[in-house]
Amino acid sequence: MSHTQSSYQWRQLHTDACIVKSLLLLDAGNASDAVSSLDYAIIISGATGNDRLHIIHTLIQGIQFRHLPLPAFSLQKYPGTNSTGYIKPLHTAEHCIVPLDHPPSLLTFQTKLFREPFVLRNYASGWPAFEEHPWCSVGYLRSISGLGRIVPVEVGNDYRSNEWSQKLIDWDEFLSSLDFIDQPRQKDTDIMYLAQHNLFMQFPKLWEDIFIPDYVYADLDCPRHTRPENDEGLVINTWLGPRGTMSPAHTDPYHNIYVQIVGSKTVWLAAPELSAYMYPYTGREGAGHPAVNELQPEMSNTTRIDVFGEKSGESEQEFPGFWKEVVGQAKWYTLEAGDALYIPGGWWHGMRSEETSFSVSMWF
Repeated sequence: MSHTQSSYQWRQLHTDACIVKSLLLLDAGNASDAVSSLDYAIIISGATGNDRLHIIHTLIQGIQFRHLPLPAFSLQKYPGTNSTGYIKPLHTAEHCIVPLDHPPSLLTFQTKLFREPFVLRNYASGWPAFEEHPWCSVGYLRSISGLGRIVPVEVGNDYRSNEWSQKLIDWDEFLSSLDFIDQPRQKDTDIMYLAQHNLFMQFPKLWEDIFIPDYVYADLDCPRHTRPENDEGLVINTWLGPRGTMSPAHTDPYHNIYVQIVGSKTVWLAAPELSAYMYPYTGREGAGHPAVNELQPEMSNTTRIDVFGEKSGESEQEFPGFWKEVVGQAKWYTLEAGDALYIPGGWWHGMRSEETSFSVSMWF
């Protein structure tokens, strides 16, 4: 038996065990934990097995309908959310990305524009996520999930920190830690970030709220380009967190259409040709967080530099190449709700939330 076959069978075994556990918990009268057990199957083992995801969704809907009802969501008209105000330029990037006047055609994108980042202002503002299904409303997000749900979160605002950790948390508790247009933050907690997670797999109703741009299906002549190895050649993730959450500057092998749906987020970008001056983790800095790649140090894709920090003598002394070679060519931009950003594969990019921020990334 190959490693791939063995892994598949173990994941299917875990999925089936979670389903059986859920039914036992329901029989014991614990409907909320029964739903959570089914979420474990999605989050931990990917609901592996023929038709398992459909079975899990059907069970969750049935349990919630019979035992955990919620009032129907009442749509209200919310004011626009583009209210961040002035964002101070970054000390680490001398160029601001200039938005395109209009979305390019697919042909223009795949022949002329795919090598450089660009921003499309208000590209997604007509999506249902901004109108009839507002992601800025905690009431809507609770209505499409129902009760008893759990999600994976990062604890801490930067995964390079030794205090950083991960945990599974009640979805409703996580939402209560954030500011929404119909809910102020309920309590002071550790900073929690739902990062790089396919929330659509757990809450499939969210698929009704977005559109997939044609750009992700472009045939690009790019030697560095690696498509995801799934049937669609596309990986979609969600990113939800409070002000101050950050993704340190790093690289990905895929192209990315990054859509800002709620709040605002500042992005920092630098070309792959500047990698020699980005000072990635090498494995000698000590373990404790995922930025340190001890097994394959040469594959480290995360910089040690705080690209959102200020210039200092200490930083100039420790990272002289960055301040001399990168800053003069790096780019930045603050995305507002509705904006879309294209990031070519291999480009260094970092993100910082300026307020409660909900985004969707599409790797292709």
